[in-house]
Amino acid sequence: MTKFLLLMNYGPIEGMPPITTWTPQEINAHIEFQHQLGRELAVRGEVVDTQGLAGPELAKIVTSDGGAPVVTDGPFPESKEFLAGYWLVDVDSEERAIEIAAQASAAPGPGGRPIKQPIEVRQVMGPPVQEL
Repeated sequence: MTKFLLLMNYGPIEGMPPITTWTPQEINAHIEFQHQLGRELAVRGEVVDTQGLAGPELAKIVTSDGGAPVVTDGPFPESKEFLAGYWLVDVDSEERAIEIAAQASAAPGPGGRPIKQPIEVRQVMGPPVQEL
C-alpha cells in the first residue's frame, strides 16, 4: 500500500459560478457527496484522514532561525487560490489514487453538474532506504 495526499484548492473553476452563489440545496448536495465519498473510502479501508480547512484569513505563516518564531498572517489576501481540504489515502496504486481524485473532482455543483474541481495527487514519501 502507498499513501497519497489528494489536495483540493479553492479558487475559480472555468465555467463554474462561485459556491457563494449556489442555492442551499446545491451546497447541501455537494457536502453530502463529500461525506459519502469519505464513507466509501472508510469502508474500503483506504482513508487515513480527510479534513476541510478553515479559510486563509485564519492561516499563519511561521518562520524561525532557531530562535523565537516569526508569525505572520498568510497566505496573502490577494491570493486567488488556497488549500481548501485534503484526503490522505492508503491505496494499492497510483491509479487508484487517481480514481479517487477523479471521483472527488466530479462533486456536484449547480444543477447537479460535476464541478471538475482540480485535485492534486501527491505520493507521500517513505523513509530513505538504508543499505545494510
